[in-house]
Amino acid sequence: ATLLTLTRNRGVATYAQALHNIPETQVTTLENGLRVASEESNQPTCTVGVWIGVGSRYENEKNNGAGYFLEHLAFKGTKKRPGVAFEKEVESMGAHLSGYTSREQTAYYIKALSKDMPKVVELLADVVQNCALEESQIEKERGVILQELTELDSNLTDVTFDYLHATAFQGTALGRTVEGTTENIKHMTRADLVSYVDTNFKAPRMVLAAAGGISHKELVDAAKQHFSGLPFAYKEDAVPILPHCRFTGSEIRVRDDALPHAHIALAVEGPGWADPDNVVLLVANSIIGCYDRTFGGGKNQSSRLATLAVEHNLCHSFQTFNTSYSDTGLFGFHFVSDPLSIDDMLYCAQGEWMRLCTSTTESEVKRAKNMLRNAMVAQLDGTTPVCENIGSHLLNYGRRIPLEEWDSRISAVDSRMVREVCSKYIYDKCPAIAAVGPIEQLLDYNRIRSAMYWIRF
Repeated sequence: ATLLTLTRNRGVATYAQALHNIPETQVTTLENGLRVASEESNQPTCTVGVWIGVGSRYENEKNNGAGYFLEHLAFKGTKKRPGVAFEKEVESMGAHLSGYTSREQTAYYIKALSKDMPKVVELLADVVQNCALEESQIEKERGVILQELTELDSNLTDVTFDYLHATAFQGTALGRTVEGTTENIKHMTRADLVSYVDTNFKAPRMVLAAAGGISHKELVDAAKQHFSGLPFAYKEDAVPILPHCRFTGSEIRVRDDALPHAHIALAVEGPGWADPDNVVLLVANSIIGCYDRTFGGGKNQSSRLATLAVEHNLCHSFQTFNTSYSDTGLFGFHFVSDPLSIDDMLYCAQGEWMRLCTSTTESEVKRAKNMLRNAMVAQLDGTTPVCENIGSHLLNYGRRIPLEEWDSRISAVDSRMVREVCSKYIYDKCPAIAAVGPIEQLLDYNRIRSAMYWIRF
């Protein structure tokens, strides 16, 4: 018994110590406005990347897709290093490079041995400042992207979320897709891409982030040497003021009875990145949970909605989401079901929303907070997710929020806060709906809207 007690106490202490013993994130701002941030550890590898505050939200109807196009060309050679030379230099280090483009962020990052960090910084600086954008590569990647757009149409989950953005933020930049339209990709020119880079790749909108066995001083020295050529922007020009993307309660229905399953996404307007309500909504989402038929546990799962889904065969899977942007967001759920189960699944899911607003219990909140803590820590396993966490945080919050602070914010949440915040965002609000597939059974929008509140006598 004594041994078990010691083991348990050691486990509790280990979690508490883990929160306190995470290395400090060091941040240095260079003269041109570039922020250099790093977390040092004893890892033999490191991940270094450039996070840029630009994405499809900064595009217009004519150049929508430029950022995604540029991502495809980023590692195809620079003015100093032609494509073959660039690839050989990366392969000689045994490095792995990647990138992504979202609606508000673009990232290029490289994972390599820690000793190669200065060379990695040089390569990233060359990619960001001197991308070749050769006509031959542009034409080659144009065909690749057009093929990808065709393949994306078969991923109904992504299609549904694109439709959800299109109806929730209709007529605004957030309503457009990251990949752009087929017509835009067909007519994108080198001049369009050069203009996109010159307009948006400014030093104050960039973060050079690193994690692993590196020295912050060496990282800063390398950044000063290779990123000094980035164009400086005055504070008022560093980040353009974007028009608010107004949320609209509306729907998009794309009926196709030839598809085997229906994809339904329902969302209300959520808060922006810096809003403290985000933590409470993350706890609320943990209460609802997620489900897939491949999961174990069956009807004995802690999620009430998952239990109902198993007992009544309501869906193949469901997930909750809280997608945040700088000044707005989408809070909702997405599920995949058979055509004849849509009504029942939607009824149960909206019922869970109403229960969050009116009768959330402390035991549910306690369980959800533990699940959220576990997910939060698991996401930072490795130098690449840590590096991405640093870069994203500095763009979204202006600083990296340590795990200890996240833990204290989560601990402060109770059932009263969940009920109040969920009522603020969900109760009697007009939702946005996107539905794809055999959706004949999906109720009229007014019926779905009427389930966003409970009439009590």
